[in-house]
Amino acid sequence: MSAADHLPTALDIELADPDATRRLGQRLAGSLRVGDFIGLDRVLGAGKTTLARHIIEALAGHEMDVPSPTFTLVQPYEFDGFTLWHFDLYRLETPEAVYELGFEDALDEGVSLIEWSGRLGPLRPADRLDVTLSQGATPDSRRARLEAHGAWADRLAAATND
Repeated sequence: MSAADHLPTALDIELADPDATRRLGQRLAGSLRVGDFIGLDRVLGAGKTTLARHIIEALAGHEMDVPSPTFTLVQPYEFDGFTLWHFDLYRLETPEAVYELGFEDALDEGVSLIEWSGRLGPLRPADRLDVTLSQGATPDSRRARLEAHGAWADRLAAATND
């Protein structure tokens, strides 16, 4: 039996307030490796861009302007040793259109952080972490469902523990 046989492939996390969302972003940022794919999905306003911002700020080591790439579709961020590609595919016409945005480079040489990743359909890699956000019990709370696929199954617990 491998270590993955003992780890959950899915994890539900209650994010009681914006600070809990920030901490999740920091933990995910600390686990990233070149070639990683994190998909962020759910309804408008659920917090995809906020979580992406926290991941990027954690990698940068400081607060910074992290706009949603809703209109540009992709925004690269250079870090020591890799580029994080922040995609927003809400306006993507077809899954294959992502190749015009540098998707292959992001998968091969960087980290892909993709809002509305479900729009990629079969183009999503087998090794990925899908994060689905939804409204929590209060206006400031959220629920996060993390689903690990492939190699992420071995890393899910470590990436989410405080």
